[in-house]
Amino acid sequence: MGNQVLLTINQAAERLNVSVYTIRAWVGQRRVDSVRLGRSVRVPATEIDRLVESGLTPARRTETAR
Repeated sequence: MGNQVLLTINQAAERLNVSVYTIRAWVGQRRVDSVRLGRSVRVPATEIDRLVESGLTPARRTETAR
């Protein structure tokens, strides 16, 4: 597993610009990977990157008219 950065629920919500409740719901639904440390829940930063990449819609490329 190496040196993986783990984010708190608040940090993950801030990075994605969503509510804390959304992150908690996603963790509960197992839509995102999480790590439980005692009573604390952490979300790997790589999981946030995966969410962003999976939701990315590429821009439509248009040729410029000349």
